[in-house]
Amino acid sequence: MSPDSGSATRLPPALGSATDLEPQPLATSDRGEGPYIRRFTPVERLTHGLMVASFFGLVLSGLPLHFSQAPWARTMMGIFGGVQGAGVFHRFCGVITFGYFFLHLGMLAGRFSRAADKREFLLGPRSMVPSLKDARDVAGMFRWFFRRGPRPMFDRYSYMEKFDYWAVFWGIAIIGGSGLLLWFPIFFSRFLPGWIFNVATIVHGDEALLAMGFIFTIHFFNSNLRPEKFPIDVVIFTGRARESYMKEEHPLEYEREHAAGNLAALEEPPPSRTAYLWSVTLGFIAIATGLVLTGLVLYAVLR
Repeated sequence: MSPDSGSATRLPPALGSATDLEPQPLATSDRGEGPYIRRFTPVERLTHGLMVASFFGLVLSGLPLHFSQAPWARTMMGIFGGVQGAGVFHRFCGVITFGYFFLHLGMLAGRFSRAADKREFLLGPRSMVPSLKDARDVAGMFRWFFRRGPRPMFDRYSYMEKFDYWAVFWGIAIIGGSGLLLWFPIFFSRFLPGWIFNVATIVHGDEALLAMGFIFTIHFFNSNLRPEKFPIDVVIFTGRARESYMKEEHPLEYEREHAAGNLAALEEPPPSRTAYLWSVTLGFIAIATGLVLTGLVLYAVLR
């Protein structure tokens, strides 16, 4: 997420005049040297954008109901025009969630059908399926934390990214499934016992709270706030990152593509000034909003 000015504005060097005296761009993906390399396709970026928008909508409209006793809940609920308005907005964001979920499944099905090597598609280095290497990387990271070994080298996706990815599947199955029960109780009551809806109410709220806490703390830290990426990383929004970024964050992928002679085909122009500014702005708004909401939840729980 970043801009150009020639003065104090911190944009990617490729977007303006670059000298060694200029401050580094805010976004990690724009720092360093080398050409920009494509990391995410437009469809993948669109899917993530829909996920961000719908997730924040679900949290903002559902949180004041879950913590209705908190002093800030009434104010937040008023933004939507009351409980009924919040409910309509919450369901609308739920529809978006199922929409991007099935869009992603369709995209995966298409890629799988076109893959020449189906096993490679499922278990290869570009797959999100967890592997033994991920387990070794987890152990390696703990050794690195305590200075007992080198930092693990990651491929296309690290174990952190895979965990986030599968958490979405788990969340949509649990939160989305229980939400459908609560949205259409008359329909489901025709073949489900009444106690199921009590369970669904508890599961829907508590699992959603768990998802919110994880995204706004662990995910934000791993993706943006850890020292190597602070204060922000916008590669998922711009879809591209400098060669230096790829060497540091995904060295095994970089080495594989370099050895195969694919880097030239993956090169992209720098993100436009407008795209960079929007990415940085929306990214910081998302991080700030998530941290504020986490603080409100802690206040409601501990007061």
